[in-house]
Amino acid sequence: MTRDLPSPARPLRIGTRGSPLALAQAHETRARLMAAHGLPEDAFAIVVIKTTGDRVLDRPLKEIGGKGLFTREIEEDLLAGRIDIAVHSMKDMPTVQPEGLVLDCHLPREDVRDAFVSGAVARLADLPQGAVIGTSSLRRRAQLLNRRPDLRPVEFRGNLQTRMKKLADGVAVATFLAMAGLNRLGMDEVPRTPIEPEEMLPAIAQGAIGIERRADDARVAALLAPIHHGPTGARLAAERACLARLDGSCETPIAGLALISGGEIWLRAEILRPDGTEALREEGRAALADAAALGDDVGGRLLARAPKGFFDWRG
Repeated sequence: MTRDLPSPARPLRIGTRGSPLALAQAHETRARLMAAHGLPEDAFAIVVIKTTGDRVLDRPLKEIGGKGLFTREIEEDLLAGRIDIAVHSMKDMPTVQPEGLVLDCHLPREDVRDAFVSGAVARLADLPQGAVIGTSSLRRRAQLLNRRPDLRPVEFRGNLQTRMKKLADGVAVATFLAMAGLNRLGMDEVPRTPIEPEEMLPAIAQGAIGIERRADDARVAALLAPIHHGPTGARLAAERACLARLDGSCETPIAGLALISGGEIWLRAEILRPDGTEALREEGRAALADAAALGDDVGGRLLARAPKGFFDWRG
């Protein structure tokens, strides 16, 4: 293995989107690999790849495609051998990888919670009637309208910094961000109130970083093995199996969170009508080894309860 380690002469090429958060995640991956293998920083090269989701900012995600908007070009470069690994936010990842790629390395998960962000009020409950809320997430929009149908959601595309500027410009009085992103970027100055999962379940795999590689690349598989976090992997196995059973995409409001409790996986999941008029919830527990089976079961129960047209977009 020693002769196969990356070096300044032959660096490991890390593919990533170019947003500050994506770069922070790539830097974390590099730092963990450096520590695991005793390598210098210049044994790694970070390669920025612009995705469709980054380029098209003037339309809602539901109009231009699903989760693959943030991964397709990166995966094409990985398959073509232009990069060696790809670092992803797991909540952006489709549940099925392209043939020839695997996603079997996950870093320790950050804070899974959503953050309510506003310079005007501290909590969602404090918003005045009819307040304008910015969000590009159908899941957050549906959850918001389910709790406060009087509020007015508006489209809020862009990276974290772009959305904060829109908030400062008065496009909306409040928005939602992921606590994980704020923490990874050290943005302590952003006024936020964490929303507990009991009040608003997060997106599937929120707060988790995944590292994708070519299936036949044994060298890279060996490099990644020491930095894989097993508990995070088990939690994501449950959540993503649930998502797969529901055929979830950026066009369907689905939330879910798996926790490890007493040596078991505990999964809670929720599906909502896009207009927030109805929400269905299920949960279950299983042994860690059965995490994926639990996710499939919980997703199946939700699907069985959902009437025809449940996910139809109406606004």
